[in-house]
Amino acid sequence: MKDKKVKNKPEREKKEQKAPHHIVSYIDNLKADIAAFFDLNGGQEFRPFDVHDHFGVQDKKVRVLFNEILHELEQAGRITYHKNGTYSAGANKPVNKDLTGRVDRVNKSFAFVIVEGRDDDIYIESELLNGAWDGDIVSVQTLSKNSRNSGRSDSGKSRVEGRVTDIIERKNADIVGIIEINQRYAVVQPDNKKLFDPIFIEPEETKDANTGDKVIVKVKEWPTRRSQAAGEIVTVLGKAGDNDVEMHAILAEFGLPYHFPEHVEAEANKISDKISKKEISNRRDIRDWLTFTIDPVDAKDFDDALSVRYLDDEVVEVGVHIADVSHYVLPNTELEKEAYRRATSVYLVDRTVPMLPEKLSNNLCSLRPNEDKLAFSAIFEISPKGKLLKEWFGRTVIHSDRRFSYEEAQAVLDSGEGDFPNELATLNKLAKILRAERFKKGAINFETPEVRFKLDENGKPLGIYQKERHDSNKLIEEFMLLANKRVAEYVYSLSKDENKNTMVYRIHEAPDIERLKTFATFVGKLGHKLEVEEENKIAKSMNAMLARVEGKPEQNLIESLAVRTMAKARYSTQDDGHFGLAFERYSHFTSPIRRYPDVMAHRLLQHYLDGGANVNPEEYESAAKHSSERERLAAEAERASIKYKQVEFMSSMDPDAEFDGIITGVTEFGIFVEITETASEGLIRMTDLGDDYYELDKENYRIIGQRTKKIYTFGDQVKVKVKDTNLARRSMDLYLAGTIPSPSRENRGGRSNVRKPAVHESRAPRSSRGNKKSSSSSSAEKPKRKRR
Repeated sequence: MKDKKVKNKPEREKKEQKAPHHIVSYIDNLKADIAAFFDLNGGQEFRPFDVHDHFGVQDKKVRVLFNEILHELEQAGRITYHKNGTYSAGANKPVNKDLTGRVDRVNKSFAFVIVEGRDDDIYIESELLNGAWDGDIVSVQTLSKNSRNSGRSDSGKSRVEGRVTDIIERKNADIVGIIEINQRYAVVQPDNKKLFDPIFIEPEETKDANTGDKVIVKVKEWPTRRSQAAGEIVTVLGKAGDNDVEMHAILAEFGLPYHFPEHVEAEANKISDKISKKEISNRRDIRDWLTFTIDPVDAKDFDDALSVRYLDDEVVEVGVHIADVSHYVLPNTELEKEAYRRATSVYLVDRTVPMLPEKLSNNLCSLRPNEDKLAFSAIFEISPKGKLLKEWFGRTVIHSDRRFSYEEAQAVLDSGEGDFPNELATLNKLAKILRAERFKKGAINFETPEVRFKLDENGKPLGIYQKERHDSNKLIEEFMLLANKRVAEYVYSLSKDENKNTMVYRIHEAPDIERLKTFATFVGKLGHKLEVEEENKIAKSMNAMLARVEGKPEQNLIESLAVRTMAKARYSTQDDGHFGLAFERYSHFTSPIRRYPDVMAHRLLQHYLDGGANVNPEEYESAAKHSSERERLAAEAERASIKYKQVEFMSSMDPDAEFDGIITGVTEFGIFVEITETASEGLIRMTDLGDDYYELDKENYRIIGQRTKKIYTFGDQVKVKVKDTNLARRSMDLYLAGTIPSPSRENRGGRSNVRKPAVHESRAPRSSRGNKKSSSSSSAEKPKRKRR
């Protein structure tokens, strides 16, 4: 029996002003309700008449419909038919108590519920979500394997299915989207790819918005099985497509602020620009040491500097000097509260949204050249062979002599000419020794590409390129890693009893072995070997494999999937080490202008330097979890802005232009291709592979033509053209060069800016969805340095 959709025909508006509410299939509703009836009455048997009676069905035609649904549910294994003509709950009746987890809406058809501490995620079909949206915290009831399908995940492992029984906490109270206003009602189509249903708006709730405007809507009525969500407009951002509007919309979509409250700015502006003689007297005065910064050419905040001094016996004293944010941002102040709330700066394509007001981030705390600045320093004496001989930590006052860009510092390293060539060469030599030692101990060399844009004065992308990393970048990174590592070790060493000093660590667990095996199988099909059986050989094998793919077409694909296979680095007071860096202990100390955990690390270090007793970890653990979550949101916003600009750039391409690409994903509905030149990803839909009917071979990451036996698989190189670009959804449809695509979904004439959701499943090979650790410690932090 084919489900019949209830459509919002124009003539219905006369009878039902809120016709757009009824967007869920009537048949699906009945099917879900009847299945739930049997689930909740497990162990009991019911005749069809009993089911009719329970639902108050008297109409003969509706009874026939119910009987057909009962038959469908029985065929699907949802209920069991008995010889005496009765039905009971099938194999998928609830078997466990409710669990609590977060909804991850993968596509329109299903979602997963992620339960903390559970190794696998729970698969939920859309009709069993009970109105839950992506990100909601829900109660979920697990169901046993369903005979209507294999009950297996993509990796072939058993899949636990379930249904949402209650919604505990809503995440998306404020939604960003594009409004469409009709005579009797308006709807907002969310920008978020994981929110699939429009939100109904009463005419009087639209404020001064016009059709096509980007708006923020507050949900007033949450969706049910029978009605869609309703809301009111709280902010009109402006016309969709305007650069500032789109960037503000991305920030709002992820719940990130784009301006400071007036009272926070006022408090910052009251801070004196002058450093008192008393403050200098309380610090180590090293203003006469040769000191300089190395940062991106467009950087405005300089939160770290290096100093170099040559001591006796060729020993080099290297100082890592970090802006002393904790001197200015004091507990219980408005600045402190706002810094905690933000927890991180956000780096979109065309702007930085700082954690601290400009008075601090670009002025007081920025280690600008030729100015005295307050710093928190880690000073190391290092032998010519890179051995750490002595270390000192404490508050200082410094004076930077020179501001280098990475390019300027690299030019000095390459030529041996310019400012401080000997000092830069010495630092570079030591950095290479430290780096080699790290890899020898098991660090993994992730060099994921960083996409950058050339923008005009209006923010329109004129070009896309991948940032290159030189020795000057690696030099800075290595000494920041050293400082972060030694601060963590030093705080640990100051512990006075078995209860080790509370510290905020940056931790990175070892990857799940099953995920690694799945990844190894995948790269094996591309002709690359990865050893994962022995944990102590994983890093060496991974580095060797990554080195082999360097420069090959599949490099970006494999590096990206390798990162997603790893656990995600996070903040915690638990001393669990850092797998990716091969450090037993590691903290974040070197970027307090843009990371709240670094501020906490500064405060804790100074507390213990002053002889303070161990502190209660609970408050810091809570702040660490909050910071990890804010970091995740910031990273998602950064990726969204990159994706938007990529799609915007590709939308300006000649429709006849051909691009080299590589297949990065295969699904039931098409293949994903990354265009090599711009690192932009798009979808070739099955309907645009018109030469044959293709089926998915999940085990081998490929699709196969039934008639031609033509195969498209992960890593294949293809030539593509752009079919449609959808800025609202930050998505792009492609088709193979040399083929004729099907008509565009809304604009039959060719390209369109379609506002329909583009279904997009995760395409990283995985052994189970339970490990939601999808990126590593080495993703970008500033558009500049790596987040370790």
